[in-house]
Amino acid sequence: MSTPQTSASVTVVDLFAGCGGFTQGFHAFRPEGGSSPVFRTVAAVEHDIAAASTYALNFGDEAGGTEHIHAGDIEDWTPERQALNADVILGGPPCQGFSGLGKEDRHDPRNKLWREYARVVNAIKPKIFIVENVDRFLRSPEFALLHEATEKPDGMLKDYVLVQHSVLNAADYGVPQARRRVMVVAVRRDLTHLHDLAYPDRTHSKDADKFLPGAGGPKKWLSVEDEVFRHTSEETSTTELPDRKCEPLGTLLPGVFRTTDLHFGRNPTDLSRQRYRAIPEGGNRHDLPPHLSTEKWLAHRNGSHDVMGRMYRDRPSVTIRTEFYKPEKGRYLHPWAHRPITHYEAALIQGFPADFEWSGSKIQIGRQIGNAVPVGLAKALAGMVYGALTR
Repeated sequence: MSTPQTSASVTVVDLFAGCGGFTQGFHAFRPEGGSSPVFRTVAAVEHDIAAASTYALNFGDEAGGTEHIHAGDIEDWTPERQALNADVILGGPPCQGFSGLGKEDRHDPRNKLWREYARVVNAIKPKIFIVENVDRFLRSPEFALLHEATEKPDGMLKDYVLVQHSVLNAADYGVPQARRRVMVVAVRRDLTHLHDLAYPDRTHSKDADKFLPGAGGPKKWLSVEDEVFRHTSEETSTTELPDRKCEPLGTLLPGVFRTTDLHFGRNPTDLSRQRYRAIPEGGNRHDLPPHLSTEKWLAHRNGSHDVMGRMYRDRPSVTIRTEFYKPEKGRYLHPWAHRPITHYEAALIQGFPADFEWSGSKIQIGRQIGNAVPVGLAKALAGMVYGALTR
């Protein structure tokens, strides 16, 4: 076994980087006995200017300067010298066409962006690449084509082998959120010692009580009460972000805000406030009396049980989506306070640290939080990658 690397020498390129949840998890990883990061970002691509600016605020220096962060379409990006031969490529091509929330349009042009991902992989030739997506991706024609691209002798990714392509639940890796995501892991075909690379072992389980005490089994899933709501105030003192401006990538945006600045509320109507108070912990729209409900809700008693739902305090949250601040979109009411969760609380559920820096409007930051890879899940995958590259 080779000597583990102890300096920030494993280089990473982050594609479709968003605000940097994947990168944050890799940056947060520490090998046993280590105190410094071992992964270093050398380039990133993100077309949304607000998300790219947030990424630049947190990782621009690490990448060697903000000029190595491409705030534009991946089709317009060609890897430069500092990115060539990077060890790892990360990325989550847009998943709108695969998501169960939309029309599941298989012809959505955004679904084809994995081909641009493949183009970059071929240019950089990393040892490992990871594609992140929604769980339905595995049943999509695009995944079939991706798989075929590694199997055919003349395929786009013929130099790579898919070694893992399953659904992981972030809650199984110490994230207080039951978020299911596909993680497709591929390694370079010539690196045969990496072909047995396996997903990291689960550290937590919904059924942890079924394991024998002291047998080294996983711990119980983390709860939102312990990990998030014990650390935030029940009341919010403002409905606005602080009045600040920044332009880390040359575009003027609101910011810079720390995660702790995101604890702002909304201005719900009196009817919404009455509904919040009528819904018990773990309850939803079905718990509303008729005078507080709607004709549509009353007519559809078998619909989603998360609409106007209140979180369970002793469980992980449901998936944090881009409009988590709207309880009509899902189970996003605070476990006991009569309000939706705040951006601050959603960011903590996703695993972002208190000193993470954000740019953008309230809606833009909400989108960044909801689209991010949970930091704890990314950190677990970083351990998997580090173990493979240093053995």
